[in-house]
Amino acid sequence: MVFGSDWSYLQTHEESFVFSLWVTFIIRLLCYLINKKKAMETMKIASFDRVSELKAFDNTKTGVKGLVDAGVTEVPRIFHHSSLKLSNLKPLSSDLQHLTTIPTFDLGGRVFEDETKRKDVIQGIKEASENWGFFQVINHGVPLDLLEKMKDGVRGFHEQPPEVRKQYYGRDFSRRFLYLSNFDLFSSPAANWRDTFSSTIAPDPPKPEDLPEICRDVMLEYTKHVMNLGEFLFEILSEALGLEPNHLSEMDCSKGLLMLNHYYPPCPEPDLTLGTSPHSDNSFLTVLLPDQIEGLQVSREGQWYDVPHVPGALTINIGDLLQLITNDKFISLEHRVLANKATRARVSVACFFTTGVRPNPRMYGPIRELVSDENPPRYRETTIREYAAHVNAKGLDGTSALLHFKL
Repeated sequence: MVFGSDWSYLQTHEESFVFSLWVTFIIRLLCYLINKKKAMETMKIASFDRVSELKAFDNTKTGVKGLVDAGVTEVPRIFHHSSLKLSNLKPLSSDLQHLTTIPTFDLGGRVFEDETKRKDVIQGIKEASENWGFFQVINHGVPLDLLEKMKDGVRGFHEQPPEVRKQYYGRDFSRRFLYLSNFDLFSSPAANWRDTFSSTIAPDPPKPEDLPEICRDVMLEYTKHVMNLGEFLFEILSEALGLEPNHLSEMDCSKGLLMLNHYYPPCPEPDLTLGTSPHSDNSFLTVLLPDQIEGLQVSREGQWYDVPHVPGALTINIGDLLQLITNDKFISLEHRVLANKATRARVSVACFFTTGVRPNPRMYGPIRELVSDENPPRYRETTIREYAAHVNAKGLDGTSALLHFKL
């Protein structure tokens, strides 16, 4: 016979037992759904044939511009970058909070009124080359209207009908003029939201007929001015190193010039990709012509700094080869370009002082006058061709090519 208190006891325990069964069922159901989702995601990843998608994209021969013209609203998976590459590397330390961006110097049309102003500019560029590896210059002697014409020429080529652009598309880097999307498309971890056309300008200039008519004249005129500016900058940098003004030029640092003309179309999901992956330049020196749409960032001690638009300015940065021959006196800092969030395409013109993969037997190592028993050479000797070949094979994978040449 069950009395009232016993019945209440049994009823309570029965309800607890049913409740436990229900909770167990819910937990198992959730685990099943989670595992099913993971399995579906695994299958989805497994079904992503990256190589095939890369080939399909490359075979269109119309680059990222072709995707945008086709009306894509999502960034294809081949362009997805890891969240680590897209974010700041680490919080800004207190001793760097006073820094805002790279410095700007007035070159006075390359003719200084007095020796004091020249020495001030040399000292400023010396400090910038040691700490930033980047600086901007104004009154640099390149006509301002030519800067605009050059950008218009880049935009004009990239915005031609696809049938016209396709005839220049390819991956034969020995060609005098080459149009492609991502030189390291098949070797990098993720593609960049950018198209490029390139040409080797020096030491063997292209024939006019090698260049597209739409940008031919302005390319030849602009690069002539850049070569002259480069000679001037190498003089300044030589003096900043405590060397004779002609030292770097006599080492043939200004002998070669490679021109890359970038086109960054508007990106539908700019938080998933980059315009250019973090990298340093495999040149002695780079002269960059940006447009009004910002996006370039420079990394210093783990923090990304925006490079602001300065009207009429050219951005100058130290390349890996100059860091190598100065034995780390001047630094080649990592930089990147964010995906374009604007509604209009961003363009830029990068001129690299290097002979690249062209035959050049000269060996380069740390400059004798810059090494000592207290500061021994930190790099082995190499040729520009060997260095460039290593960079091209490695791609923009987020590591410095200089590490390969360290002693």
